[in-house]
Amino acid sequence: MFGATAYTLWGFFPLYFPLLEPAGAVEILAHRVIWSLLLVVVLVSALARWQSIWAVVRSPRRLAMLGLASVFIATNWGVYIYGVNNGHVVETALGYFINPLVTIVMGVVVLHERLRVIQWCALALAFAAVIELSVDYGHPPYISLCLAFSFGSYGLVKKKVGVGALEGLGLETLILAPIALAYLVALDVQGSGSFGHRGVGNAVLLVLAGVLTAIPLLLFAGAANRITMTMLGLLQYVTPTLQFLLGLFIFHEHMTGARWLGFILVWLALAIITAEGIAYRRRLLRVAEQQRRP
Repeated sequence: MFGATAYTLWGFFPLYFPLLEPAGAVEILAHRVIWSLLLVVVLVSALARWQSIWAVVRSPRRLAMLGLASVFIATNWGVYIYGVNNGHVVETALGYFINPLVTIVMGVVVLHERLRVIQWCALALAFAAVIELSVDYGHPPYISLCLAFSFGSYGLVKKKVGVGALEGLGLETLILAPIALAYLVALDVQGSGSFGHRGVGNAVLLVLAGVLTAIPLLLFAGAANRITMTMLGLLQYVTPTLQFLLGLFIFHEHMTGARWLGFILVWLALAIITAEGIAYRRRLLRVAEQQRRP
């Protein structure tokens, strides 16, 4: 339930961000940072987790890694908000569909992991899909690729740093907060900021953007500690599926035949990767069981 709720909330985000207009993508991003930080401070205080925060702060290497992670997640959030509020919901969905495949590529390039033949075939299909979509769009699907690579990089850094979800989110938003606050102050001085100038409803929605940022991340962390990675991996497709359906049926974004073909190639690659991964894990479990037998 934790995992399904987290991915479902992420999937319905495209319905929320247009409500924040006329605030722009960067302004919304800044509010997500500020209000997420305040919520995390309350939660850390309530759960008495300050000791674990200080432990990370005392490690320059881990703090630097979290600084890098904050850059990746801010990029991801900003590009996502821009895509949703500028009629590219389907393209943002594509980004999260190809994210697992990008993560595999990063495992090969950065961690020097070895791929099995079927995995290489799936990646070839995904690469063909990106080329095909680039021809249809007239340019590479920049939003999709930026979302996939920024979130994949974020996951890679977080895997290396080994910090809990609450502590990680708190320190990442703390690192970003001075920049976010300075940007919001500058907007207000110029008279172009939305917060406090577009009615109480708009202000409340901007504050809730931070709450809606933190809650799915905390639910995700709760799920990751309780269910298998296989189940978590299957659940991750809930988010882009919901986003794709919203883009198609709610926002009525146009899908050409070539774009359908590109999506089908990506879906086929994901089906191959998922099925092969489940089968491979089952084989490993059978071997382990046989080795335990007397």
